[in-house]
Amino acid sequence: MSTLTYTEAVSVGLLQGVTELFPVSSLGHSILLPALLGGHWKRDLNVSADNSPYLSVLIGLHLATALALLVYFRRDWARVIGGLFSSIRRRRIETVDEKLAWMLIIATIPVGIAGLALDHVFRTALGKPVPAAIFLALNGLVLYGAELLRRGGTGRRRAGHVPAPGEEELSPDELSDRRITKLSYGQGTMIGAAQILALMPGISRSGVTISAGIFRGLSHEDSARFAFLLATPVIGAAALLKVPSLMGSEGDGIRGQVLAGSVAAFVAGYIAVRFLTRYFENRTLTPFAIYCAVAGVGSLAYLSMH
Repeated sequence: MSTLTYTEAVSVGLLQGVTELFPVSSLGHSILLPALLGGHWKRDLNVSADNSPYLSVLIGLHLATALALLVYFRRDWARVIGGLFSSIRRRRIETVDEKLAWMLIIATIPVGIAGLALDHVFRTALGKPVPAAIFLALNGLVLYGAELLRRGGTGRRRAGHVPAPGEEELSPDELSDRRITKLSYGQGTMIGAAQILALMPGISRSGVTISAGIFRGLSHEDSARFAFLLATPVIGAAALLKVPSLMGSEGDGIRGQVLAGSVAAFVAGYIAVRFLTRYFENRTLTPFAIYCAVAGVGSLAYLSMH
């Protein structure tokens, strides 16, 4: 049976923390990189193998990434949770925080159902290097397609712009939430449902969600914010469902490695979301699209020759 070293755990923790939030697919990279490195990396880090310790490690890394998102957006989640309880108490939805809370809940339902039904099938059937390389290249096409089809989108308040009534004292995050909640619940659910595609290794959760938001008319900045808010409960809930397995026999001999990798994933995830929220203020998905296409096709070519 394969083992897992601390070096491997920390390395995949850093990889997970960055690629889960960058629109380049964490699962695709978690499958492809060990296959390309070969040797003990390929043996130990096999996500599709039954009883693989690597899968148990990935559970902890996903939870750490969700915690990084939660910490970064802690003020936003405080407002959202407050909005949820106030809407339940008053039995109506009136404020931006109340609508955003229900929009996040409703938009998370499709991927939650699909994840429970399809995660194991997709992981075992498609969690191999060649399918991951193909889907990574397709992910690049999705990102580039979103740029070609975008509709101008919402935008950050510019210098000299006269704020609308009630906007004078709002923070940039609150203004972004106001723009996001101009979407209908159906449009928000469609954006959230795009995450189902990320069950396929190589397709990025954040990438398809940002792309769907751009397609619905959000700016890159607002799409990224909505994508990260949507990802927090999805990634966290999926990890929490499987964490008990780490407390049992599946965690024997690797709990220290999981902890080390999780710390690395938390730090990398926090830095990644901090960088990306600023990056998307005035930049596009195109560099990530090019990277995914080149990495996917290049990996496929390399794997075909070995």
